[in-house]
Amino acid sequence: MNALSTTRIASFDGTMLAVHRLGPESGAGRPVLLLHGLFSSAEMNWIRFGHAQKLADAGFEAIMPDLRAHGQSEAPHDPTAYPPQVLLRDVEALVAALELTAFDLVGFSLGARTAVGAVIAGVAPRRLVLTGMGLEGLTGWDRRAAFFLDAIARFDSVKRGDPAYFAVQFMKTMKVDRQAARLLLGAVGDVDPAQLTRVGMPALVLCGEKDRDNGSPEDLAAALSEGREESIPGTHMSSVTEGAMGRAIVAFLAE
Repeated sequence: MNALSTTRIASFDGTMLAVHRLGPESGAGRPVLLLHGLFSSAEMNWIRFGHAQKLADAGFEAIMPDLRAHGQSEAPHDPTAYPPQVLLRDVEALVAALELTAFDLVGFSLGARTAVGAVIAGVAPRRLVLTGMGLEGLTGWDRRAAFFLDAIARFDSVKRGDPAYFAVQFMKTMKVDRQAARLLLGAVGDVDPAQLTRVGMPALVLCGEKDRDNGSPEDLAAALSEGREESIPGTHMSSVTEGAMGRAIVAFLAE
């Protein structure tokens, strides 16, 4: 029987990150580190719609951190807790603390951007899955961050019909700490597409058929030495709710 457990792990600077695990109780399953999207959580991206359970049923161990300033992880208000590329450093710290060696890495949207950056920085998963991400989505972070910073600044006055309306509603649903969110948005940065040559493991680029929020998944797959692209039903947001996402991840990692 697979049981969900949650522990807290100190990152490189002592910030405590919540890490949720689901898989064989013996720990015999190959670890899969799953990184959620912006303003979301492990529960929302990976647990609620059954993707983690599909991995566990296939014999994997799903390891799902809540990113800094998200979910059950700490959300510091000290600006020094958000150095450049802080999320990459958190991933490196988690891989070291969990002593992950033969593992796979999966990310959705911001999590996919973070996963690519971590691999370029030296994290070495066996296989890589990038969901909700296209080539253009690796760059232009300043523009994307500006959209969300504006939404946070106008948080209580945004009305239906405003371009920021759905972003604000999602932040409200997820009870986002806006002060921490502002700091994190300034610490993400771009991934240099020229560095994608350093991504040498088999990689699946998996997007909803109506999802071009982060650019072209086909172009991203083509830029990876062992990349391939696959479509599932849905838009950027709705693809996460599709069982097809979990099935595609399991099928690729089981090869």
